[in-house]
Amino acid sequence: MHLCSLSIIIYFMVKLPDDKQKLIEEFAQKKGDTGSPEVQVALLTHKINRLTAHLDENKKDNHSRRGLLKVIAKRRRILNYLQEHDEKRYKNLIKKLGLKK
Repeated sequence: MHLCSLSIIIYFMVKLPDDKQKLIEEFAQKKGDTGSPEVQVALLTHKINRLTAHLDENKKDNHSRRGLLKVIAKRRRILNYLQEHDEKRYKNLIKKLGLKK
């Protein structure tokens, strides 16, 4: 077995952090679901909250601030997609996450 293929196997065997795993389990539409809009928005919201807390402590960290703006824009695009395709799922997700709009 080559070193490259071994590192790929090890990479996919790494377990997700507990908080991410709990979010995936909570927002998944079915067992093993990690790509639905609900899961993606929940994970991005978690990342936004962590970045916001980081920026509260490190006010001059403009590189992280730019990253935060990119993550917010990505979440907004996914939410717009969900709103256009399934209004009911969109409203449930917004209420569950406590987001505005």
